[in-house]
Amino acid sequence: EEDEAELEELLGPSPLALGPGAQRVAVVQPAVKWGPKKSPLTTAELQIAEAVALVDTLQNWTVLDKIIIPTKNPNKKFVFGKGNFQVLTEKIRKLPHLTAVFLNVERLSSLTKKELEGAWGVKVFDRYTVVLHIFRCNARTKEAKLQIALAEIPLLRSNLKNEVSQRDQQRGGSRYIMGSGKTFMETQNRVLKERELKIRNALEKLRRKRSLLRTQRRKREFPMISVMGYTNCGKTTLIKALTGEAGLQPRDQLFATLDITAHAGYLPSHMAVIYVDTIGFLTDLPHNLVESFSATLEEVAYSDLIVHVRDITHPETILQKATVLSVLKNLNLPSHLLDSIVEVHNKVDLIERYKPSEENALAISALHGHGLEELKQEIEKKILTATGKKILTVNVNLEGPQLSWLYKEATVQEVEVMPEDGTARVKVIIGNSAFGRYKNLFPNSKIFMS
Repeated sequence: EEDEAELEELLGPSPLALGPGAQRVAVVQPAVKWGPKKSPLTTAELQIAEAVALVDTLQNWTVLDKIIIPTKNPNKKFVFGKGNFQVLTEKIRKLPHLTAVFLNVERLSSLTKKELEGAWGVKVFDRYTVVLHIFRCNARTKEAKLQIALAEIPLLRSNLKNEVSQRDQQRGGSRYIMGSGKTFMETQNRVLKERELKIRNALEKLRRKRSLLRTQRRKREFPMISVMGYTNCGKTTLIKALTGEAGLQPRDQLFATLDITAHAGYLPSHMAVIYVDTIGFLTDLPHNLVESFSATLEEVAYSDLIVHVRDITHPETILQKATVLSVLKNLNLPSHLLDSIVEVHNKVDLIERYKPSEENALAISALHGHGLEELKQEIEKKILTATGKKILTVNVNLEGPQLSWLYKEATVQEVEVMPEDGTARVKVIIGNSAFGRYKNLFPNSKIFMS
């Protein structure tokens, strides 16, 4: 009861929530023309297109204007040089009914944000704030909501510094509350620290619960396949196609999936597997945000196989691949998992006569079913290697308990009955521990390796 009440308090309205109201936004993209800050895999046009897609994800948010402005160093205080900042300010001030500017940089310091809002007279959002708001709108489970609350802590700390400097100016430097000797900053910092600890504890409890579920799944020896990729690449559509699960509703939207969800499917040999749908990745996704979702991504480390889905029609598909692989490397996954990744090129129905240039990549259309049989066969091959499962044929006596035991403990593929001697040849897929138990229980059974 007490735990539930505390959880409700942590999941209450966010102090950072941008509110349900409509936002009319100007999207501003700093364009780095040369130097170490320039990314070789993208252009300012493609970056602003993704920023616009992020805004379009939010209900009641509309893009009034898209502005690309050159800069040598997007990390300086005003992001742009003096002349370009002047040009940008004039453009922003001319936009009618503007309520906010989305400056497409990873994070703005609270000081820069305050200065920009002062210069432009409207709210200023960075990538962190916008992505966090999308996450907040899409979170369904307690775990996703807690992870978002955790990701908000650095922003709340940053806002606190801002608030303290304003109070100092207003009060002529007096920083004490009610003469208690405790500064406002210290008090608020302690409140934030306590909130962070409570969130981390609640997440730890959920993590332990999931660990228990994972152990139960392991006992049943269901292989697990994590389906990963850049946001909106078609992961959920692919899982729906592989499992035939009618209830799965893919949405053409960035970050439609925020929670790990598991879906049962069958491989060509009738082996039951679990496909795990994961949160999509984004370039320049702030580290704190990835960090807060580490509990969700932890599940990936326990998979038997990773399927990396790429939207091959996207102009930034190479950058997107690099982003996903970079996040995977930072998750400290076992090397055998990284070495056995199945790369899938999705949406090939939109490209005439598409052939993957990468070796071993598979071309598919999750929407139209093209290439799915080859993909299932590849997954099966890799799963057999990863899990050490064997395909065997065993001779069983039809009057004995072997056949029903095999149906319960292994994957029975074929049964060929020999009526003349009351036996059957049974083709099965069986895990190592089940195979060991079978040999102990039925030491006289004839076994043929496939």
